[in-house]
Amino acid sequence: MKEIVEEIKRLQELNSLNTHLPIHAKSVEFFEELIQFLFPIRSDKLNCEITSCNSIENICQLFNEILTLCSNEKIDIKEISIRFFNKLPEIYKELIEDAKLILDNDPASKSLEEIILSYPGFFAISAYRICNALFKMEIPILPRLISEYSHSKTGIDIHPGAKIKTPFFIDHGTGIVIGETCEIGKNVKIYQGVTLGSLIVNKELSNKKRHPTIEDNVVIYSNATILGGDTVIGHDSTIGGNVWITKSLEPYSVVYYKATVTIKKPTDSELLFHI
Repeated sequence: MKEIVEEIKRLQELNSLNTHLPIHAKSVEFFEELIQFLFPIRSDKLNCEITSCNSIENICQLFNEILTLCSNEKIDIKEISIRFFNKLPEIYKELIEDAKLILDNDPASKSLEEIILSYPGFFAISAYRICNALFKMEIPILPRLISEYSHSKTGIDIHPGAKIKTPFFIDHGTGIVIGETCEIGKNVKIYQGVTLGSLIVNKELSNKKRHPTIEDNVVIYSNATILGGDTVIGHDSTIGGNVWITKSLEPYSVVYYKATVTIKKPTDSELLFHI
């Protein structure tokens, strides 16, 4: 057993892996504490108030600990911390707009509180807006850890680098994939199983726009796949379920998949019992 441990350590050193980077649990704790600070209704604590200085101090301390663990010496932790927390009021306003769009369009929704508490789409959007702010500050690892935590909770995979305007609506959401260089306009509505992905998977294209642009007021129904960095879906278009798109569409386009469904009624002879 000792020999196995030593061999694993040798392989870790050979691949220059930092085995002392205990930030996964801290990242989840930071995100959950932050969401509860923004939306106290999600907290399990009684008499939780948004004005709690202790709460925000705990979040700040967690954030600084994570930055210390995952960043290099060139990063000014204090300056980044100030910038990020100054963004929180803006993030909150955007998330309220997102929640209102869901409330206005989902006939099953009854209140903002219900959406904030129980909608996986809103949870995924919340994680994205926080991760996107961190991503823009070039903070390593943390945005991906939070986005993957949200992915594991909701089945919705949004890369922190995607550019998504407010408001944005995800309904149901399971199986949605939104790539790193995707751009999404205002009032866009996306349903379960939608993929906004890359047409070609190639490491050499990592600095290129690989994912589509979705303009304002577009609706994309379930299991639609839209691929390619040059693909632009014009504003006010409707994309039906199960379609496959790799070319740009003009504004006000309606795209749908036409399938033939045959229903065969059993004949009398097929219903006879043979003895």
